[in-house]
Parts: sequence; C-alpha cells; structure tokens
Amino acid sequence: MITLGKRNTPGSRAEAECWMREHSLVPKLFGELSLRYEGRAGGYTRLLHIPNRVGDNAKMAVVELVDNS
Repeated sequence: MITLGKRNTPGSRAEAECWMREHSLVPKLFGELSLRYEGRAGGYTRLLHIPNRVGDNAKMAVVELVDNS
C-alpha cells in the first residue's frame, strides 16, 4: 500500500481505494506516509510474534510500521 502511495498516480489512488476498507485513510497514505518512506525501497513493516491466543492456541503477531516517529 505504501508503494502505491509513493507512485501517486490516479491509477494507484484508485487501487488503494479499492483495497482499503476505510477510504478516509487514503489521503494519509498518499500524503504523510508516502513522504515518510520516500527514501526507503521496501521493508516498511516489522512483524513481532507474540504468545499464542488463549482458548484456540492461534498464532498471534503485531504488525507495525518501521521508522514510526
């Protein structure tokens, strides 16, 4: 999604609106986030594994954006 924001074309904006459930976040993707990661070629996220969920023992993880300042 961040790569779409960095492209900043009408087609990439339409594709982002198609994939994102909250359309109100599209301007943030094409504004703030695309500027934050303009110098990074990829690897925008970090995946942290956490203990399995109690009850059904499902694997759990936290996904966070790197360089989140």
